[in-house]
Amino acid sequence: MAIKVALIGAGSIGFTRKLIHDILSVPELQDTHFALTDIDKTGLSRMARLVKRDIEANKLPAKVTATTNRREALTNANYVFSVVRVGGLEAFRHDIEIPLKYGIDQCVGDTLCIGGIMYAQRGIPVLLDFCKDIREVSAPNCLFMNYSNPMAMLTWACNVYGGVRAVGLCHGVEGGWRQIAEVLGVKKEELDIICAGINHQTWYISVKYKGKEMADKLLEKFEKHPIYSKTEKVRIDMIRRFGYYTTESNGHVSEYVPWYRKRLEEIRDWVDLSSWINGETGGYLRHCTEERKRFETQYRQWLQEPPKRIAPENRSGEHGSYIIEALETGRVYRGHFNVVNRGCITNLPSDCIVEVRGYVDRNGISIPIIGDLPLACAATCNASIQVQRMAMEAAVHGDVTLLKQAALHDPLTAAVCNPPEIWQMVDEMLVAQAKWLPQYRKEIPKARKRLAQGKSLARFPNARGAARLEIRVRGDR
Repeated sequence: MAIKVALIGAGSIGFTRKLIHDILSVPELQDTHFALTDIDKTGLSRMARLVKRDIEANKLPAKVTATTNRREALTNANYVFSVVRVGGLEAFRHDIEIPLKYGIDQCVGDTLCIGGIMYAQRGIPVLLDFCKDIREVSAPNCLFMNYSNPMAMLTWACNVYGGVRAVGLCHGVEGGWRQIAEVLGVKKEELDIICAGINHQTWYISVKYKGKEMADKLLEKFEKHPIYSKTEKVRIDMIRRFGYYTTESNGHVSEYVPWYRKRLEEIRDWVDLSSWINGETGGYLRHCTEERKRFETQYRQWLQEPPKRIAPENRSGEHGSYIIEALETGRVYRGHFNVVNRGCITNLPSDCIVEVRGYVDRNGISIPIIGDLPLACAATCNASIQVQRMAMEAAVHGDVTLLKQAALHDPLTAAVCNPPEIWQMVDEMLVAQAKWLPQYRKEIPKARKRLAQGKSLARFPNARGAARLEIRVRGDR
């Protein structure tokens, strides 16, 4: 019997088509029913048309349905993916622009720092609604796979309050793994790694080549690399201080810690503007805005291009299809997943969400014990985990005080702002994002009143950021 896979947020430019192609590259899964759902009717219909065209051209028996009725899409689903961005680019802009006025310069703003904290406030209630629908109408034991950020906070909420099987998926480990192989001059497949931590703060605590430990060679190799020595200055400095390489890009990691973006005049010393991901102010917002504009202008052109060929050799490295393949066929898959810790990393809280290696087969997802992280790595993760915990609980319960305390303890936010500034900034963000924050509906009028009665504490009211580039849209690809 064909399985049913539901994709929530299926108008997504980056994920939907890729995930469907990946799943259909598995022979046993080529009769899958894909149920696409989104609140964006236009994006949904366009994506449905693209994937239907690909399936027909490849002469596959798969079925695609598209609906704005989420419960209809989730009914009898065996697997559910979330690729949503709650509030879209409009809300994302507030995550970046309002903190800039208070001196907080973010590159991404979707995982930690004040942008990630507010993103969680929008996303967690929505994902818990998804979980409710899954419990009520999806197939028994349905697996919920979350690709949405902030990965750890959303996945944590789903596991504590959602009542469904939930795992978070991210490709960050594979990207750093490829970089390490490149600087060592070997193939990625020749390296045996142990990578563990929390999402976007995961550490390559062991890198072995032919049985020999190479982690202590990485600082010298990265410092001498002609490109990474310029584009990964933060990550290289963290190898220098910690002894271990971390998974995420220079831009991502720079905003999770208090050291590299707290002084506006020093930010350009640590970032590179050849790509947004290297640390550009609001870089991911610019990238997403440009991608959305390209999708608007190029959709017709894509329909005129030959349909994509669906084949195993074109399969991406995203974990989702491999997990489904392993659960359905028994073929073992090894990957890195965001799961409840439960003692896997022994010096992180047992209830937090960790990103660690795991194995999947017909019996489910199995997670080996890692043991202790190196102390500096654990300390950095633990600081983030406590922010995640407070922000997650605040989102679930609509607790303004807890939300502000989460921001107060965020490493970069605390390095830049004093407590009165943080309290006012959170009020400003609550008011600006009110339509996406139903759990704060009783508190937002109070925040609006406080802002009206108080003096603005924003020290940089016209700030554009230390390393900002203008939005630009290149010609057709």
